[in-house]
Amino acid sequence: MSNVETLGGLQRRLNASIPQQLIRGEVENRLKRLGRTAKVHGFRPGKVPLKVLEQQYGVSVHQEVLGDNLQRSFAEATVANKLQVAGYPQFELKTTDINAPQIEYSATFEVYPEVVIGDTGTESIIRVTFSLSEADVEDTIKTLRKQRTVYKKTDSAAGGDDQVRIDFSGKLNGIVFEGGEAKDFAVVLGAGRMLPDFENAIVGMKAGETKSFDMTFPADYHGKDVAGKQVTFTVTVNLVEAAHLPEVDSEFAKALGVEDGDVDKLKQEIRDNIGREAQRRVKVRNKDAAMDALLKVSQLEVPKSLLESESQRLMEQSLKDMESRGVKIPKGVKLPTDMFAERASKRVKLGLILAELVNKHDLHAKPDQVEAMVQEYARSFEHPAEVVSWYRAETARMREVENLVLEENVVAWVMAGAKVTDQLVKLNELMGD
Repeated sequence: MSNVETLGGLQRRLNASIPQQLIRGEVENRLKRLGRTAKVHGFRPGKVPLKVLEQQYGVSVHQEVLGDNLQRSFAEATVANKLQVAGYPQFELKTTDINAPQIEYSATFEVYPEVVIGDTGTESIIRVTFSLSEADVEDTIKTLRKQRTVYKKTDSAAGGDDQVRIDFSGKLNGIVFEGGEAKDFAVVLGAGRMLPDFENAIVGMKAGETKSFDMTFPADYHGKDVAGKQVTFTVTVNLVEAAHLPEVDSEFAKALGVEDGDVDKLKQEIRDNIGREAQRRVKVRNKDAAMDALLKVSQLEVPKSLLESESQRLMEQSLKDMESRGVKIPKGVKLPTDMFAERASKRVKLGLILAELVNKHDLHAKPDQVEAMVQEYARSFEHPAEVVSWYRAETARMREVENLVLEENVVAWVMAGAKVTDQLVKLNELMGD
């Protein structure tokens, strides 16, 4: 028998019991099985008396059996009471007498909340769209050329996009401040690595020239010693190098992976790549807009156990991301989970809202939708058939695709009911996200 108490909000407490005889019987059976292979000094394997096994392994086996039965009893009771448990229960044994006929226990836990999804028709959503132009292709080629810039020595005065090598010394009240001095320092003018006033002072200088000038640092400058203060710089230009961009020719195409050097083929590949990436970002922005609309019209209470679990997961993921970027994390160091509480709350809410929405409106991923997405993704690779086979080989990979399709179904459902305004966005806006 069992009964359930409501402790407030989503928290519940289940009170139940387990027959002592059931525990004893399972303990004895497990000890007997253990005796077949257990190595005990003075006895051959399989010949160890049950009492000896009890003395050596009884406590640990009893704890194991008790734990298994608590889990089993709890699961049966939640089914009988039609409870949807969120997170993990906290067990508390009420019986202290090991010989009592019944082992009384309680389990404190949370249940999933009721999710009330309001009218999405009250929400206004901006749905972004994108149309690829030839100008986008040309701008991308310009960027690729700049990434392969070669700098060559020139006797001309330094100008925009030139690279200069300088010695400089900055003084505050006549004393060189920390970080204010360097030798043979390379600066690409216009790249924004140095402050604009500093770069502008160099423009027009030639190799061999020295110049002194006053400059005031911004009030919000990261160097607190000089933030908002006027300093005096002395700069000597050692070398001026003019920027030379590669021509868009066969060699350029080969450098970018087009084996036969066909420039038209290169442009088509760029066009295809931009199109795929732009559409991916369009989907992300529209999904975010749809999810924000769902959050606004939905009402639910977030289970604390799910919030804590998601915050922990996000914290661990953040540490892994930092390590993948080369940041050395001392062993055992953790980040405060409070840092991730807001994001975790949003993710948990959306998970519960989507589950309710998908079941209520049958927005599950259909097999033909999943297949279409796999085929679409595979087309961006050199050997599409191998990519398709790779996805089909693992259930987990196909499940990821199913989740993406499900999200697209939800977005389409939200957009169909909301007040939608289409907005054409430019490539640089999309890529800046």
